[in-house]
Amino acid sequence: MKLLVFAGSTRQNSFNRKLARVTAAMATASGANVTHIEIADFDVPMYNADLEAQGTPADVMRLKQLMHDHPAWIICTPEYNASYPALLKNTLDWVSSPVKGNPEWTDGFKSTRGKVVGVLSASPGALGGLRSQSHLAPLLINLECWLAPRAFALGGAGTAFDDSGTLVQPAHRDRVRAVVDQVLWAAERLQPAAG
Repeated sequence: MKLLVFAGSTRQNSFNRKLARVTAAMATASGANVTHIEIADFDVPMYNADLEAQGTPADVMRLKQLMHDHPAWIICTPEYNASYPALLKNTLDWVSSPVKGNPEWTDGFKSTRGKVVGVLSASPGALGGLRSQSHLAPLLINLECWLAPRAFALGGAGTAFDDSGTLVQPAHRDRVRAVVDQVLWAAERLQPAAG
């Protein structure tokens, strides 16, 4: 199963980027064909319909194809002001926008429809980004994704990782692995229907 893993952050010491790395490693160890991307590696401007009218940026097209090619995703979302960050919203807005004049991409939801998506979050606070997850869920459903019911919000993220970026507590590793397992299980079963 092809699994796409990414974090909605570009901050150098982001807890969610650390969580995405842990998740990608776990999924690889479980046999998934994992693509772990960093949003910072894509030149994606703030969404603007006037800019889009001049042509969809090349890196947006790369993201559209990557997301289309992976039946399963895991998103690690930060929490800013009790919601998910603008970076993540902007990325999904671009990816779900139709490409005018391109018959292959006139369907804006081609990259998102039928994807099985697991959501993780990490935050220094006790809730671990749970409110971010609750706001992200309706957006993903609107994009016609299948949202995995199992999720994990990692609280106290400032002390949750060791110096090598590994989760310290076995219970936290187990919670992440449970999300990975459920996403892969569901994607295997839903992939033919999503096609």
